[in-house]
Amino acid sequence: MTKTTTQTTRIAGKRVRIVTRVTATGTSVKVTDAAPKEWELQAAQVRALRAMPEYGKQFLLAGDQNSAKRGPRAQMEATAAGMTPGEADLRIYLAGGQLRMIENKVGKGRLSPAQIDRHAALARLGHPVEVVRADACAGAAVRAVELVRGWLAEASNKPLDKFVECT
Repeated sequence: MTKTTTQTTRIAGKRVRIVTRVTATGTSVKVTDAAPKEWELQAAQVRALRAMPEYGKQFLLAGDQNSAKRGPRAQMEATAAGMTPGEADLRIYLAGGQLRMIENKVGKGRLSPAQIDRHAALARLGHPVEVVRADACAGAAVRAVELVRGWLAEASNKPLDKFVECT
């Protein structure tokens, strides 16, 4: 019979994952880097996006952390103030009144039922949410920059809806 336990902790300030396996022939312990937390992916994306030369000129961003753990009173206050379960992690405001959104998941992390419902509702209104899956902060940041660069290119190729005549 094999028994395996997994624990995430800090060793010398670094988050690590400890896997202990006990078998009839002995015990093995394996220590590996722990996956980043979702907020760490988001923070890396925000740093990378704010460093882009287009930031503040062609796009702005706003972050959310609706899934933060709150006590009953804080949860009631957040809900009353409009915090909505399932809202995307990052909103990207593009020139021309366009809104794009990014949801982050670490590795194979699943969307919550609230996220599935909210993302579907947003998509029905014409605001699809891109899900970025990453195992490292650098990968999440690179993917966010790629998405924004693509959105900016897409926006610059769209024809104007209204023409203004010069007199």
